[in-house]
Formats: sequence, C-alpha cells, structure tokens
Amino acid sequence: MDNSGKEKEAAALMAEAEKKLKSSQSFFGSLFGSSSKLEEACDMYVRAANMYKMAKNWCAAGNAFSKAAHLHLQMQSKHDAATNLIDAGNAFKKADPQEAINCLNRAIEIYTDMGRFTIAAKHHISIAEIYETELVDIEKAIAHYEQAADYYKGEESTSSANKCLLKVATYAAQLEQYQKAIEIYEQVGTHAMDSTLLKYSAKDHFFKAALCHFCVDMLNAKLAVQKYEEMFPAFSDSRECKLLK
Repeated sequence: MDNSGKEKEAAALMAEAEKKLKSSQSFFGSLFGSSSKLEEACDMYVRAANMYKMAKNWCAAGNAFSKAAHLHLQMQSKHDAATNLIDAGNAFKKADPQEAINCLNRAIEIYTDMGRFTIAAKHHISIAEIYETELVDIEKAIAHYEQAADYYKGEESTSSANKCLLKVATYAAQLEQYQKAIEIYEQVGTHAMDSTLLKYSAKDHFFKAALCHFCVDMLNAKLAVQKYEEMFPAFSDSRECKLLK
C-alpha cells in the first residue's frame, strides 16, 4: 500500500477519534460510559499515529501520540500518558527537534512524579543528545547531562552517572571551564581506580585532568601529576604520564 493510502486511513481514524470524544462529552455520553469512549479514542489516536509513522509523516504521528497522551492523563493513566509522550518525542525528533524536547520534558515530569528516576535520567540524555546534534546548544546539553547524572547517583547507578559526567567534562573543557572539567575527571578517575573492572581507565581520566591543568597554568599541572602518581602508582608507568612529563 502506498503512503497516501496510509495517510488517508490515519486521517479517518483521527476523525473517528474526534467523534468519539465529542459524543463522550455530550450529556448522554457522560451518563453512559464516557470513560470507555475515551479509551476507544485513545486507541484510535495511537493507531493513527502508527499509520502516520508508516507514511513517514513524523509531525502528524507526533501530534496523534500527543493527543493520546492528553486523554490518558484525563483518565489518570500516567504511565500510558508518559509512554505516548515518549513515542511522540521520538516521532518529532525526525521533524521538529524543539517539539521533541517539549514532549520528552513532559514525560520526564510524569516519571519523576512517579519516582521513576532511572527512566527520567535516560530521557534527559535523549534531550541532551538532541541539543548536541540537532540544535547545537552545548550549554543546554550540559544541563541535561548533569540532571541525568544527578538522578543516576540518587539511584546508586554510579557508572551511568559517570558516563554522563564525562560528557559534561568534555564540553566544559571545550568551553574553557577547566576547573569544572578537572573536578569531574578527578572524581571519575578516583572512582575508577578503586574498581578492578575500571582500573585501566583511571589513567585516562587523570591524563585529561592534567591536560586541563596545563591549560590553566604550568605549576598546577606539575603538582597535579605528582598527586595523581601518589594516589595511583600505576599512573607513573603509563605512557600518558610520560607524555605529560
């Protein structure tokens, strides 16, 4: 079936859903099972959204998912509403990055309200990635990576938090916020050297921290290298340390 056929089918489903909504709001509709009509309308919006996706009409798909989310909120099904908003965000990503961010932010509000911080963190990362690639607003990308790291830390997911923090450090260094980058690299490096699995990556973090020190001033960099050698003796023998010296 061609795409125009899918679009027509989707448009028909949208019109049918609107009709269901109107009848649920009428006097008799509200007396006789308006909630089941809302559920049917929701179902139609989602089916229409999927048709629009097949036709690659991303904005229409995003709008249909948003409408389903709005109805789910009316019916107090927060989890379903959040799922629809994520679907809407993923559709809008392909056509309207700012609208994608709005949908993901609304979903995050629902998830944090429900205490689902790990999933909220994951979607903060999605927003950060849109700011990195589509909208090229590094300050905002940093803010969302930091928020994700905060939520991961709160849920004891240290390695996920550190991944986000390393992104923040990279961008902070690019924006010449060297002190911020140094603190993150030292913190992540210290965590890595205490873990048998991550030990090998500690030298890399200390190397980057020392490079940031070099950008500030020479004496600080020398002191930092000495400090890292004392903290983590394996650093002394590394190629990174020899290069710094």
